[in-house]
Amino acid sequence: MSEAKPRPGKAGPTGHVEQPGPADLSNLQVRIEARRAMVWIGLALAVAGLVVLAQPILLIIGGLVFAVILDGGTRLLGRVLPIPRGWRLAIVTLAGFGFIAWTFYFAGTTLAAQAGTLRVVVAEQTTRFLASVDAAGLLPKGGLPSLGSQLFGGVGRLTSAISTVLGVISSVIMILVIGIFIAIEPRLYDRGVAWMMPIERRASFYDISTHVGFVLRRLMAGRIVGMLVEGVGTWLMLQWGGVPLAALLGLLTGLLAFIPNIGAIVSGLLMVAVGFSAGTDAGVWAIATYFIVQSVDGYLIVPYVARRTVDLAPALVLAAQLVFGALFGFMGLLLADPIIATIKTGLEDLSKHKARLKAMPAKSRK
Repeated sequence: MSEAKPRPGKAGPTGHVEQPGPADLSNLQVRIEARRAMVWIGLALAVAGLVVLAQPILLIIGGLVFAVILDGGTRLLGRVLPIPRGWRLAIVTLAGFGFIAWTFYFAGTTLAAQAGTLRVVVAEQTTRFLASVDAAGLLPKGGLPSLGSQLFGGVGRLTSAISTVLGVISSVIMILVIGIFIAIEPRLYDRGVAWMMPIERRASFYDISTHVGFVLRRLMAGRIVGMLVEGVGTWLMLQWGGVPLAALLGLLTGLLAFIPNIGAIVSGLLMVAVGFSAGTDAGVWAIATYFIVQSVDGYLIVPYVARRTVDLAPALVLAAQLVFGALFGFMGLLLADPIIATIKTGLEDLSKHKARLKAMPAKSRK
């Protein structure tokens, strides 16, 4: 006769009570512990993957944001030009690239000369300012070299991900290619993501995805309007006040307006430095220009966009920019705003969906 196999919870041949081992998945308690272990292992792998694949993920997110911009322009064009979507997308894409090419072709020589002058002016004004602060005894021990190394060391860490021209060009090309492919047929990618979800959750995913797309289109449209207003307004006012390098400062202000908070600070510092290099009157006019342009953007454009999209607290956006910039460099700083808007919209919609499910009768949920 074969020996009787000891059962869990029963005394075995040696007299001790047998307990289920980690490989005994037929036991309920073991299955529960295995699920918990898998959750923690999955979380650790997700964090490791985020750290290792941070730059490719940011390039994909950048492509998604660019696709949102193209999709918004295509939809807007469709209101006045009832032609197939593919043609509208081609018109928007070619118009965007054409505008960039026109800017560099007609203004490239002038802006290049102004860029060299701006670099010299900013360096001189920075040296004068630091010398004045050093003379007042307000600099840390070590003086100008110590402070300069700290400042430029921080900037170097922030921009380490795009430190070479080749890296910048390849990143921009990848973002453009990803954005164009997604904008051609965005629903295809929605269906691909939904296919990996349970069938009963796909409807809510489509609703959330549609709302997130709507929010990002409005957010990017408001951002582009703000860039145009700040860039053109700065150029016209600086030109009117006789501040040198008005065209270049207007272009930089418009480009930096894509980065909320931090972009305005950087453009303001450049504006004031160039203004005071031409005299006290020009410097005061540059300060007035900065406050007027930022007030128009902050009190007219930003509140209107916030009402039509998602209301993001300025402190939340600034904190996200600092964290993403420190973790992921310039790309993290650039994409912090749309990422936070996406997360907030998705969480709000998911919470509303769960609340509706709880309010429904039990029979209706099935």
